[in-house]
Amino acid sequence: MKLVSYTYNGEEAFGAVVDENVIDLREPSGCANLAEFVGSAVFADREELVTGRQRTPLSAVTLLPPIPKPEKIVCAVRNYMDHHQEVLAAGMKRELTDYPPIFLRVWRSQSAHGQPIVRPRASESLDWEGELAVIIGKEGRDIPEDSAWDYVAGYSCYNDASVREWQFHAKQIAAGKNFENTGGFGPWMVTADEIDRGQILKITTRLNDEVVQSGDTSHLIFSIPQLINYASTIFTLVAGDVIVTGTPAGVGWSRKPQRFMKPGDTVEVEIESIGVLKNPVTAQG
Repeated sequence: MKLVSYTYNGEEAFGAVVDENVIDLREPSGCANLAEFVGSAVFADREELVTGRQRTPLSAVTLLPPIPKPEKIVCAVRNYMDHHQEVLAAGMKRELTDYPPIFLRVWRSQSAHGQPIVRPRASESLDWEGELAVIIGKEGRDIPEDSAWDYVAGYSCYNDASVREWQFHAKQIAAGKNFENTGGFGPWMVTADEIDRGQILKITTRLNDEVVQSGDTSHLIFSIPQLINYASTIFTLVAGDVIVTGTPAGVGWSRKPQRFMKPGDTVEVEIESIGVLKNPVTAQG
């Protein structure tokens, strides 16, 4: 099932996408938002909740990020072997680590499907990074790898866009990852039962219809269970938390000459079995 967060007639809501329509799930579920819903007991009954309910055309609503205000957005760094190799080829000395390198994004750094990714005034080096996002469905701490899949509620597309030179202001890279409205997220969450555990998913990023990234999740250095285990060792994961799993090779920073997103561009991230996240690029006003 595809689940979305959206606004309609001035109200925030969440629901299921069925045949290009949205079914509001607030009232039958008793939940206020999608994060609460995926962590609730009624999440297992989601198919029954849509039966016989009023439908609104998907084209009539304004999509929000699937989880508009996650408590945590945990992002993996250089988690694809092909991307690690292109970073080395570009002249950066980066060794593989024994543990997943991660950083945190804030929710205000996200943009929904169809909404602008905003290039900040501070930089012209806004790079694309198409990635698979994992949405957590229940609370857990010190989650073992062999049970980590049980904590996954679903998946989405993410563009972990990076303001490149701001990443290099210090040894940590979070400054370049948290400018407002730079991270595309959506269009929806596909529930975990729709995708086999560990299924290899093709990821394609397009800039103005040109393919700039083409890879798949077989190149992950740290698997989804490893990321969940590691993150949950640091802090308690809760329903609605997002784990963004890293980007394949093909980023603009590693190209010669370098290439970045600019106002007027359109960027798309397509992930097999999930869908297409599409954002226009604008300049900060």
